[in-house]
Amino acid sequence: MEVAPLSCPGSPDAAPCGLLCLPPVRRKALLLFAMLFLCLYLFYAGSCASLHPGVLLQGPEDSKGRAGLLARLLLLRPPLEVPQDRTPSPEPPDEADYPEPREPGPLSSFYNGAGSRKLPQALIIGVKKGGTRALLEFLRVHPDIRAVGAEPHFFDRNYDKGFSWYRDLMPRTLDGQITMEKTPSYFVTKEAPARISAMAKDAKLIVVVRDPVTRAISDYTQTLSKRPDIPTFENLTFKNRTTGLIDTSWSAIQIGIYAKHLENWLQYFPMNQILFVSGERLITDPSGELGRVQDFLGLKRIITDKHFYFNKTKGFPCLKKAEGSSKPHCLGKTKGRTHPNIDQEVVQRLREFYRPFNLKFYQMTGHNFGWD
Repeated sequence: MEVAPLSCPGSPDAAPCGLLCLPPVRRKALLLFAMLFLCLYLFYAGSCASLHPGVLLQGPEDSKGRAGLLARLLLLRPPLEVPQDRTPSPEPPDEADYPEPREPGPLSSFYNGAGSRKLPQALIIGVKKGGTRALLEFLRVHPDIRAVGAEPHFFDRNYDKGFSWYRDLMPRTLDGQITMEKTPSYFVTKEAPARISAMAKDAKLIVVVRDPVTRAISDYTQTLSKRPDIPTFENLTFKNRTTGLIDTSWSAIQIGIYAKHLENWLQYFPMNQILFVSGERLITDPSGELGRVQDFLGLKRIITDKHFYFNKTKGFPCLKKAEGSSKPHCLGKTKGRTHPNIDQEVVQRLREFYRPFNLKFYQMTGHNFGWD
């Protein structure tokens, strides 16, 4: 006895019933459920990462450019908003001027399961208030660079936690990608060169340097914003104001003696493994400085003029599209601090103090940064 096939209710032709009989909304819901189930199955089977990232991470977009349903349902992280313009400041982009990268959404973390965590091959080791945060954010645009956002402070504060702990902080990378981190205090940490050399003798080191007098004032301004009751810049600068003796124990002054710190690094690394980036030119010619960095890292020059626009209100370059976003990204809310008025005699005395150290630094690096 033959059994008649099921047919769609109300169908004049009594066609066989299946998915086509379901209402469109239910068909879409069932398809979405099937995709999610398949993805979870492959994830636990260890091969979901082999799926094309464009299919999983983005999904189709509607006519207004909004993310597809799958992406929105899986709560991918939203793009960074463009901060409102503030009063311009003489400070360059630096550590606190960009918000720390947001935690990735569930699906982004899922896709990041591809690759493996490696110890960094390149490090931005200094200097504080030189422009290190801006440099890191600019470099993260490059597809062959993966960098941890927060400063690990492994080689100065957390070395006792071991390399396994340090490696677990790093993002996953694929073959051909470079793992990076930045902690500006490494440059002035006595133990850091030996420790980094023990990790990787061939590590590439990047130092963003800036006019040490301006850097010291910027450093003081940042501290003043957090601790308004500290002594004046003038009082902290001198051991004895009458004799004009500079207090080199004050970190704001001590960091700017670049030649002294560099001597420590050259005991463990040759000069061709250290690149010095001008904090001033990072503002006036960001693509030029980024070109030098990409060459140093052995990468194709992908970050160019087309990635930047100059914000006239802030007085700094901004990214047209930040990593993981389709919107412009400029300096963070901590930017815009106005430097206090410093006695020009104090500024001149500091320039005289730094001049011999600057000249020695120029000779060591083979580059005149034009601070004198």
